[in-house]
Amino acid sequence: MTFNAIKQTIYGLYLTNSFGFRLRKIDDQSEIKRLRLGYSEAQLKTLNITVNIENEEKLPTEGKFLVLINHRSIIDPPITEVALKKTNIFGPWISKKELYNSFFFGLFVRNAGSILLDREKSQMSGFFSDIKAAVKRGESIFIFPEGTRNKTGKALASFKEGARIIALKNRLPILPLYIKTDANDVLSKALADKNLKQEVTLVVGDLIDYKDKTNLAISYRKAFGLSEEE
Repeated sequence: MTFNAIKQTIYGLYLTNSFGFRLRKIDDQSEIKRLRLGYSEAQLKTLNITVNIENEEKLPTEGKFLVLINHRSIIDPPITEVALKKTNIFGPWISKKELYNSFFFGLFVRNAGSILLDREKSQMSGFFSDIKAAVKRGESIFIFPEGTRNKTGKALASFKEGARIIALKNRLPILPLYIKTDANDVLSKALADKNLKQEVTLVVGDLIDYKDKTNLAISYRKAFGLSEEE
């Protein structure tokens, strides 16, 4: 690990826990959104990464959605938050138990607005109740449909069934977002060279009706012109 990578990791840990602590006693959703965005911008700024939005005209500014994002890097959530900066789209992220207990991300994840997904639990009623409550408050739900980071070398890994169920149960239109740039590669280069300026492109797809019975992975691929081989 290079000196710059060590320095960036320490600063990233500071930012994550600093914002996580500030969020600890905040209930106002607009303030949580503001702080989440502030954290995301600070993380990307220190890494010299900017976000470019393709098809920005397709991005709704209001409404409740199931927001689908592909997942290759730990910086995907900040990229998404920055891309939605000019909208009022906001809500909890679906987060795995490992993140809740993470030394690096735990404090932030627990306090910044997230819903715990514990696949080891035999009953998922609490999970779906938390989602229903968030939607009732007027919030969107953010999810990585691949379930975990894609390390296959392909554009997408296989989708889990949970995203479709969430959309149907809560009658949420699906807003597909695709981080076209390999953000994990961008992060690696940023950690290796602090002076390197990089851009990540996020593409906005057409809304998918929650009643559409087409396989969600197929609909997502179609929205961004991705073949099954990619």
